Amino acid sequence: MIGQKLATSLSQLYLEDETAWLEEMARLAAERRFQELDVEHLSEFLADMSRRDKREVLSRLTSLLVHLLKWEHQPEQQSNSWRATIVHQRDELKDLLESGTLLNHANEVLEKAYERAVKQAALETGLAETAFPPACPFTLESVLTAE
Repeated sequence: MIGQKLATSLSQLYLEDETAWLEEMARLAAERRFQELDVEHLSEFLADMSRRDKREVLSRLTSLLVHLLKWEHQPEQQSNSWRATIVHQRDELKDLLESGTLLNHANEVLEKAYERAVKQAALETGLAETAFPPACPFTLESVLTAE
C-alpha cells in the first residue's frame, strides 16, 4: 500500500512540478532505491530529452548552414551580426557534439539540415534555391571549423 501511495504521489508530482519530480528521481537513484522510481514517467522523460537534444542539433546545424550560405553567396552583405551568429552556433554545436550520440546524429542529419538551410537562405537572400549547390558542400568538420 505504501509503495502504491509513493507511486501515485510521484506520478502526481511529475504532472505538477517536473523539476521537483526530477530532483526526487535523482535522489532515489543516488540512494539506489530503484524500486521506488517512477519508471513509466522516467522512461518517457528520458526519451523526450533525447528527441529534444536531437532537434536542437538539427536546428542549430540548420541555422549555422543558413549563415554560411549567406556568407558565401552574398559577400557584399557580410556583417558582424552574421559572423556573431556563425561563431555562436558553432560554439553551441561543439558543446552539444561532445556527446558521441549527438555527433553521430549531426552527421546523419547534415543533408537534411542543408536542405532546410537552402530554403531558408533563399528566402532571406532573395536568391533562387538553385543558386545554391544541390548537395551539401560542407562536411560536419568544415561546418564546425572557424573560417
